[in-house]
Amino acid sequence: MTMRPWFPDAKLGVFLHWGIYAVQGVTESWSFFTGEITYAEYMRQLDGFTAARFDPDEWGRVFTAAGARYAVLTAKHHDGVALWDSAAGDLNVARRTPAGRDLVGEYVRAMRRHGVKVGLYFSHLDWSHPDYIAARPHDQDPEGGGPPGGHEESALDRGEHWERFLAFHRAQLRELADRYGPDLFWFDGQWELDERQWRMAELRDLLTAWAPQAVLNGRMLGHGDYATPEQGVPIARPEGPWELCLTMNDSWGHRHADHNHKSLRQIIRVFTETIGADGNLLLAIGPREDGTLVPEQVERMEGLGDWIRRHEEAVYGTGAGLPHGHHYGPSTLSADRRTLYLTLFDVPREFVAVRGIRNAVRVARVLGSGRELAHRTVGGFQEVPGVLYLDAPGEADLDPYATVIAVELDGELDLYTGAGHG
Repeated sequence: MTMRPWFPDAKLGVFLHWGIYAVQGVTESWSFFTGEITYAEYMRQLDGFTAARFDPDEWGRVFTAAGARYAVLTAKHHDGVALWDSAAGDLNVARRTPAGRDLVGEYVRAMRRHGVKVGLYFSHLDWSHPDYIAARPHDQDPEGGGPPGGHEESALDRGEHWERFLAFHRAQLRELADRYGPDLFWFDGQWELDERQWRMAELRDLLTAWAPQAVLNGRMLGHGDYATPEQGVPIARPEGPWELCLTMNDSWGHRHADHNHKSLRQIIRVFTETIGADGNLLLAIGPREDGTLVPEQVERMEGLGDWIRRHEEAVYGTGAGLPHGHHYGPSTLSADRRTLYLTLFDVPREFVAVRGIRNAVRVARVLGSGRELAHRTVGGFQEVPGVLYLDAPGEADLDPYATVIAVELDGELDLYTGAGHG
């Protein structure tokens, strides 16, 4: 597989952790692994998972309003509960919960109606499967309320048990590929075993045959297409395509008591920093068990979408902007490399300074208002260019969250990155 061009230009995706854990509002899967609750108590949530108000078209409306170009749904988390009617096993919401239907299929069809690329999250590990080798704490055994599987020894020593699990693992992935044809497989749960035990090279070959259109995230132990850092913009930009996974509050799934949502200004800041380093933001939200979205999360997604629409030129069709030190804030660069987009988080005083640009500037303008800004270059010596000073935008031209200035150059960006002369 090669990287599909839609992915690096998507800029924004929505990450949906939805499952039976939303019934009690406990941590997805990890709550029984770490002993927050017992495995038996966790699985009793199957009886309360209804999806009674799930409206995937409303999801699609919100995601497109947010400016998201793709979405990723937890088709199966580490707990092993599938959101589709899997023929490979009956631990799924179609057979074991009041929801009683294929939720993945409804999601996929709605995303396609709204022009949103379809991503499916799938955990390699399965803490409910009797043949899975789990590296869980010793006190989390079946008699003590832990999941029924779990063998401490190496997968390579498990013989027929591991072969049965891998056959199950591949069968479920084949179902997802054949039934839904996802644009993206978002894997997780790879860390408990190594590449040889998982046979990741073999898996990539299978996925290439089953879903040649699909992008694969990096959690395949060296066989994925892009990196997936979590919860903080990397200081050093990852090599190649990448995506930042960020929760909107402190939780991936729906926690009833978690109201610590990031402000819209914080989300816009992280978004601009991410795309300025050539990444995508995968913004995580947790639907309630009935399928409804949390109003505070919808409000922030719509607010982000409003900001993107005001600054669309600086978002889609752009790549990484200036390296650190050239401008105090993130930036992006147009595909033809002739227009820089400078993001300002704070109210500028008198001027905005940009270092290292050898080009002449044709025009500088504020996105949203269209106001042109006077500009001049000061200083410079031999090969070292002077500092480009742009007049600060007036108060009426400032965006309430982040202002963007477009700087149109007389050619492709020619940037000086040296140590100076003298």
